[in-house]
Amino acid sequence: MTTTAFVIPLRRTGLVWAFGLSCLLAGAQPALSQPQPATASKSGNPVFPGWYADPEAKVFGHEYWIYPTTSAPYGQQTFFDAFSSPDLVHWTKHSRILDTNGVAWAHRAMWAPAVAERDGRYFFFFAANDIQNDRQTGGVGVAVADHPEGPFKDYLGKPLVGQFHHGAQPIDPFVFRDDDGQSYLTYGGWGHCNIARLKKDFTGFEPFPDGTEFKEITPAGYVEGSVLFRRNGKYYFMWSEGGWTGPDYSVAYAMADSPTGPYQRIGKILQQDPAVATGAGHHSIIKLPGKEVYYIVYHRRPLGETDGNHRVTCIDRMEFDDQGLIKPVKITFEGVDPARL
Repeated sequence: MTTTAFVIPLRRTGLVWAFGLSCLLAGAQPALSQPQPATASKSGNPVFPGWYADPEAKVFGHEYWIYPTTSAPYGQQTFFDAFSSPDLVHWTKHSRILDTNGVAWAHRAMWAPAVAERDGRYFFFFAANDIQNDRQTGGVGVAVADHPEGPFKDYLGKPLVGQFHHGAQPIDPFVFRDDDGQSYLTYGGWGHCNIARLKKDFTGFEPFPDGTEFKEITPAGYVEGSVLFRRNGKYYFMWSEGGWTGPDYSVAYAMADSPTGPYQRIGKILQQDPAVATGAGHHSIIKLPGKEVYYIVYHRRPLGETDGNHRVTCIDRMEFDDQGLIKPVKITFEGVDPARL
């Protein structure tokens, strides 16, 4: 059995994973029986070892960052790790960039982070406690750090969104910054999604012109895991649908002329391939600065895995057709070519 090569990087702390041909992770968690036909010149899928889900992918300076959920039972979801890379192939792990010790009101079910840089500081949005009603404490919180690897500390001392609005469970935050500098928070589970205008300092929300703070923008088929971006004047709203523990978990999208919609559903673009993996969903998007090159970073379940928490983080190319529609994504074992920033 060939084992993964571990290299100690010169910057920060952590370990770099370089996946070789037919590389198997000796003693690691994810599905050792599944093929990993990656080469040193490609990222391979999964891109790093361990059970990780709901990846938030960002570009900060000359590095790629992935901030995933630690995929474990809710009682064990009490911390976040992060991963950085100069080229999408070699990844450095940054352990416990945020945990419940830094958030007094959070005690379980910390998941689905979103990260935004503002004025040289890094804001880490996350869900915690899996609240079921307005009497419970939890929801969407915010932590802050001076560096993308943290350490992050609670920013507000309370949830940013701690109640249900329009039927949306306050989970799965995503932050979108429009071309005019306005940042929006989208979030929501239980089949409902809201959008709100963030204040510049991320301490709360600016009302919309009609005086409301939260607008529902739920498109047909929405379940959870919203993502929003703008391309050529159009707003692309993406989400996950199906059951997160099942093989039918997938990603669909809609389009609109405004960040608040109305959004017209287009269709699914990411889903299982019975020859590769099941449960492909809860994603984020990377666009190379100054280029029309897009990647989709997502989680999936290796073939043969039935535990709902056995999910791994993967990356593949995402492309558009001549009409600006997103082409169906082919999920792969190989992953993507290296791309330095």
